[in-house]
Amino acid sequence: MAPDLNSLPSSPAPGKAVNLTRSGLTSGPAPGEKLPNILYIMADQLAAPLLKMYNPDSQIKTPNLDALAARSVQFDSAYCPSPLCAPSRMSMITGLLPMKIGAYDNAASISSDIPTYAHYLRLKGYHTVLAGKMHFVGDQLHGYETRLTSDIYPGDYGWAVNWDEPDTRLEWYHNASSILQAGVCVRSNQLDYDEEVMYRSTQFLYDHVREGPGARPFSLTVSLTHPHDPYTIEQKYWDLYEDVDIELPKVKIPKEEQDPHSKRLLKVCDLWDNEFTDEQIKRARRAYYGAVSYVDDCVGKLLDVLKKCRLDENTIVVFSGDHGDMLGERGLWYKMSYFESSVRVPLLISYPSQFTPHRVKANVSTLDILPTMCDLVGTKPASFLPMDGVSLLPHLEDRPGGHDEVYAEYTGEGTVRPLMMIRRGKWKYITCPADGSQLYDLEADPLELVDLARNGAAAADEKTRRILEGFEAEAHAKWDFDAITRQVFESQRKRRLVWGALTRGKFTSWDYDPIDDGREKYIRSHIPLDDLERRARFPAVDAFGREAGSALVAHQAGSHEE
Repeated sequence: MAPDLNSLPSSPAPGKAVNLTRSGLTSGPAPGEKLPNILYIMADQLAAPLLKMYNPDSQIKTPNLDALAARSVQFDSAYCPSPLCAPSRMSMITGLLPMKIGAYDNAASISSDIPTYAHYLRLKGYHTVLAGKMHFVGDQLHGYETRLTSDIYPGDYGWAVNWDEPDTRLEWYHNASSILQAGVCVRSNQLDYDEEVMYRSTQFLYDHVREGPGARPFSLTVSLTHPHDPYTIEQKYWDLYEDVDIELPKVKIPKEEQDPHSKRLLKVCDLWDNEFTDEQIKRARRAYYGAVSYVDDCVGKLLDVLKKCRLDENTIVVFSGDHGDMLGERGLWYKMSYFESSVRVPLLISYPSQFTPHRVKANVSTLDILPTMCDLVGTKPASFLPMDGVSLLPHLEDRPGGHDEVYAEYTGEGTVRPLMMIRRGKWKYITCPADGSQLYDLEADPLELVDLARNGAAAADEKTRRILEGFEAEAHAKWDFDAITRQVFESQRKRRLVWGALTRGKFTSWDYDPIDDGREKYIRSHIPLDDLERRARFPAVDAFGREAGSALVAHQAGSHEE
């Protein structure tokens, strides 16, 4: 039962941390309480079915991820709450489905008063830090205390979808160029970005450990943009697949036989009139494989720094992504659909001292990350607020009581009405007022070749018919499609109006500009020498070069020309 808001104290005692839990306001971490650090690594557009940890026949080389999976609780059926960057991420950080927070597309802003996992962790005493992409629009922090980089994508309304003109391709939509131009590069926008993310992230870990034993626990989110298209990668990673005969997609479906949403995606992404050769498809997939191997190297570097800094034993490592990539399966590319390569994501949680590594077959969602993180640090989401995510703790502890259910929502480019998914047990149900319904039995049909809602199976088989009818009734009880449609239209129109005004006259960017003040780094006359020395070396040593027990030392010769 939700607490009586009128009975809650109006404010905490001066200087005392507070923690908003399901039982109300309680004190923050007790003195001396040793909370684990959290390192949350995200990849962008990483398709779980293509990874070796999920697919033994995978050609992609990921030794670091494979090693991490071996010491993790590995979720074999994890899904994103929306197969598009911003809605998926906004739902992941809030634990709420996209329609509840207005995360309709890649240019939708969510309210700053919606708690995220960063808010809950800060209340618990954590230093919450973000390096890399999160696709925030408007508010660029949403509870993060520190943001180390800008985002790679715009933080404004410039990418608003327009359902009023569904046949118009906007200039920022995906197109065929990523496939036609796939190959090797010396440098790319994505490489520039992820190299900065990696530098800032590893530097944060070095700086953290040099604060000494009194440092607050950290929650560091490292969000890479690879292997998101364009499909190009530097020579080193391209050459990893020199002797590999890149597999072609397993499923080919003629354009005319595609479902209605897939047909629209082919047109939205400018693929309908393009016929790719096998060689073009292989080059695009090879570049993607190389980009995944690049992500794998980044994961290895982060874990290596953790270990060198002696932070590895008290750090929970989480690895996941925002959505997948069809990569030519069914003739589709990129994301924006509910087929497995688009909507299924990797999910690993590694904390061997608490959770014995094992695999979880149940259907779970990245929505579940917020309540799980709360459980891991000894707090709970506020009971008087809605929460769609469900804690993964029973699964982590390998005990009964874990859930097996996922909901997802999509209102971005490529659809013209709300497109929803329910994943439960062996079933995947998809529905959209403009397209009808789809039903797949993923145990019998893992490639999603037989749509039981359309091929007559539901009419011929009583059990299948009852399953489909049950999903239909559940969907209409859960979602008011007409009301959601009106909300989406209203949001799109308001944002287009506002954006049109903001682009007239002097333009003021909403994009985040991280503080990087060179006057406060390295050796500066206004910074006390003890502070300089504290930051100069890890592990700290005494005057004779012997390792000291703390990052703080009285004097370190050589740090200021001595």
